[in-house]
Amino acid sequence: MPEDLPENTPAPADTAVVGTCLCFDYGSKRIGTAVGEAQLQSSRPLDVIRNTNGTPDWNAIDSLVEQWRPTDLIVGWPLTEDGKEQAITHHVRGFAKRLKKRFDRPVHLCDERFSSNAAQEIIREQRNSGQRRRKSRHGDVDTVAAALILESWFSLRE
Repeated sequence: MPEDLPENTPAPADTAVVGTCLCFDYGSKRIGTAVGEAQLQSSRPLDVIRNTNGTPDWNAIDSLVEQWRPTDLIVGWPLTEDGKEQAITHHVRGFAKRLKKRFDRPVHLCDERFSSNAAQEIIREQRNSGQRRRKSRHGDVDTVAAALILESWFSLRE
C-alpha cells in the first residue's frame, strides 16, 4: 500500500471533511461514480465512466470534478472476503495515485467488500417495489455500489 494512500483512510477525527465528495468504484471496464455531502452523510449514484485497457476516460472524470468541485475523492478498495488484495487492487492503487496527482485533493481508500452484492440487492428491491421501472444496465450496479462505498466511508468517520 502506498504511503500517501493508506488503506481505509477516513479523514482524521480532528480534520472535518466539509462539502462535496466524489466516489469511484473502479472496474476493469467501467468506473461507477457517486457524489455525496459529508455533513449530511448521504450520497447518490452519478454516471458510469468507461475504462478501456486500464485507461479511464479522464475527460469524463475532469468534467465530474469540475461540476461537483469535491473537497475529497474516495476510491473503493477491492479486497477478497478475507481481507487480502485482489488482482485488480494494483490497478486501483495506480488510479488513486493518478487522481491525487491530477486533482491535488485528498484521496481516501475505502474497503468495498460486498458493495456490488448490496447494490444488486438494492436494485432488485427497487424493481420489485416499482421504484425502478426500466431494466437495469451493467453500470447501474457500479454507480449504486459507488454510493454505498461513499456512505460507508462517511460512517467510518463518525
